[in-house]
Amino acid sequence: MTINKPTDEPTTDLLNKIRVRKISGGKWSDQTLSVVREMPVTIFLNNKEIVTLLCTGTHLKALAVGFLAFEGLIAKREDIEDIVVDDQKGLVKVTVTSDPAMEKSLLFKRIITSGCGKGTIFYHAIDSLLTHRIESPLSVASDQIFLLMSRINAQSVLYKKSRGVHNTALATLEEVILFESDIGRHNAVDMIYGTCVLELIPLEDKILLTTGRVTSEVLLKAGKMRVPILVSRNVATQHALTLAHDIGITVIGDVRGNKFVVYTHPERIKG
Repeated sequence: MTINKPTDEPTTDLLNKIRVRKISGGKWSDQTLSVVREMPVTIFLNNKEIVTLLCTGTHLKALAVGFLAFEGLIAKREDIEDIVVDDQKGLVKVTVTSDPAMEKSLLFKRIITSGCGKGTIFYHAIDSLLTHRIESPLSVASDQIFLLMSRINAQSVLYKKSRGVHNTALATLEEVILFESDIGRHNAVDMIYGTCVLELIPLEDKILLTTGRVTSEVLLKAGKMRVPILVSRNVATQHALTLAHDIGITVIGDVRGNKFVVYTHPERIKG
């Protein structure tokens, strides 16, 4: 059930060639490098401006839906009446059936997080997740973790050409079913979640993988998605691990070569 294949990455429009001077081994040389695009995208909800995100500008419908769902402004697919995307102007206009005015006060009660770009999470999200711990029988073998991480490392054409993006994937125990790249790791997670909301993809039996650090923001997004296992090529922060322990998420980090670290809830790891 692979939805976003590696060939789906529109790398041509996302890269610009620039001339640079590079030093290596004490010697200077003139080279041409590829740098990834960065653009502002503004999301509107019922004609009210909600946020401007800095991103690569791909999969804007999924990005907007994921962001609004994480922020509690969209609860389910049926809430959405219409989505209009203007790629040239960097605008996404989402119309929902319910009145988000009830959430207006929450827009001013945010935690500014350590994510690339503008990362925010509602205070109330933490309380909600702590009272609804993730109880999942899902377990994964070590060789499956190595296989899945190797697959997302191999998939990102954009990363290989620019070294300027983070990769995020959603997987079953057997395969990667969703894959996204963006300059901000939180944007990539938003796009994954947005696709899941739009396509009604269940998440309780899935694994979320990322190449970025596991910060509290990423951990809370995983908790909102209700995924029981979060895997990263990178390391985790202390606050993220405290939350993971309390929420019930297995966090696996520093997956490189034939090693990784199980930070929390090791009972889901077999072999």
